[in-house]
Amino acid sequence: MPKSSQEQLQKDETKILAELLKNANEKINTIAKRCGFSKQKTWRIIKQLEAKKLIWGYTTVFDEQKIGKKHFILMIKRSTEKIEDRIVDKIISTDTENLAKEFGITIESSAYIHGEYDWILTFIADGIQQAKRFSDKLMNLFPTSTEKITIMQTLMFVRKNNVLNPERDKLKDFV
Repeated sequence: MPKSSQEQLQKDETKILAELLKNANEKINTIAKRCGFSKQKTWRIIKQLEAKKLIWGYTTVFDEQKIGKKHFILMIKRSTEKIEDRIVDKIISTDTENLAKEFGITIESSAYIHGEYDWILTFIADGIQQAKRFSDKLMNLFPTSTEKITIMQTLMFVRKNNVLNPERDKLKDFV
């Protein structure tokens, strides 16, 4: 494929990714129209993005409070001891998710990060007590690997998953 065609494909993919970020549930026809593409070209590019694993999946943005839940951020600082392979295997497997389910918690995201902390989990729970029990269990599960765990509760999202909160004006109640 000539270089210019490859460059054009990347530009086309970028346009479609931008539209999917706005609303991944949008109809193909609408995405195609906004990008200036045919429905077939749009569908083909989306399938290529999925095949390349540039798109992992699709999700729904919802308001936790309206369903009686709370959103939390859990940050983990690891100890200076070398982490054993079996612990890394537990982290990348679904063991942590299964543990969370035992506590009635849904893990939203899990990431290895650079900074003061090494790992961050975001999750949905009924309340802080449930979140703390989960945190304590994680600390007990990895005692030599974990130096510190910090839990924060999200009070309000202004933007979540690249989508503006339609009720973002309520932030005025918090600040």
